[in-house]
Amino acid sequence: MMAGRVTDIDPDAGGPARHVPVLLSAVLDTLRPAEGEVIVDGTFGAGGYSRAFLEAGAAVIGVDRDPDAIAGGQDLVRASGGRLVLVPGRFADLDAHARACGHEAVDGVVLDLGVSSMQIDQAERGFSFMRDGPLDMRMEQAGPSAADVVNTLPARDLTRIIGLLGEEKRAAAVARAISEARAEKPFTRTGELADLVERVVGRAPKKAHIHPATRTFQALRIYVNGELHQAAEALTAAERILRPGGRLVVVSFHSLEDRIVKRFLADRTRVRAGGSRHLPEAEVPPATFELLVKGAVEADEAETSANPRARSARLRAARRTAAPARGLDIHAVGVPHLADFHGLGG
Repeated sequence: MMAGRVTDIDPDAGGPARHVPVLLSAVLDTLRPAEGEVIVDGTFGAGGYSRAFLEAGAAVIGVDRDPDAIAGGQDLVRASGGRLVLVPGRFADLDAHARACGHEAVDGVVLDLGVSSMQIDQAERGFSFMRDGPLDMRMEQAGPSAADVVNTLPARDLTRIIGLLGEEKRAAAVARAISEARAEKPFTRTGELADLVERVVGRAPKKAHIHPATRTFQALRIYVNGELHQAAEALTAAERILRPGGRLVVVSFHSLEDRIVKRFLADRTRVRAGGSRHLPEAEVPPATFELLVKGAVEADEAETSANPRARSARLRAARRTAAPARGLDIHAVGVPHLADFHGLGG
């Protein structure tokens, strides 16, 4: 048995060893980590993907903006024989993180977008409407919180955030109710906000299992953490750091994220002619990615039964070409223009 392989690691050595991430088999099938390769896990979380990459013999640079994730992964770092480095930071800067670790190019990048179950399960982090806690939602545990947003932004901006990022049809009514309620008492707890949204939206008889606050909480979380902006920037960072032939694998959990990934890859593979037959044909830069799978990979029934979170997961994957990296207008791939609040928004 090879020294330093994760097969030598105690399976009970810390939280990351027990975590099974969504679509793991599909991630491994498309990323194909191998001995001697360097993989950037841009969303380390509880370490499930990273552990699998280490078991395959690869070296891993794990990036996470959540201090709890970095702290929780230290047992796996110690057990990895020097093949796992954890970096506190945003995955939008994953190319800079890789270079700081001594790598000018890497063999693979994986991104698991959205919030982790580890964060949702902690009431004190304020992500969940099912567990009353401080109205926080900050992945980095720094900067403006969800409470700051709902207690400060004008109703028109809240309407746009909840409508666009949460795809909530009654966004205007929710924003108006928030504005009226906060005039009497500012929001401080997740339960307070969830109760108000439920009163405004109500429960649809055919979707009684879905809490009415789901979309509003999603919108606030995405906005507070700049998730769509970060996702678009992370894709361009992956484009810059992947070697020719390197692989990019992205798992998303809602249509907004998936749309950005799809457009990013499509914009780099589709040949477009000039805008008019009377004008010369536009010069199209060479594609920077080739799709590894057609469309998106979804979890099968066995996985969704074992892990309900997998029901909404969609995986897209592509191989880096030798073409030079290109700039990106993040709004062109689906990041909406939103109110700027202490550096938040798009």
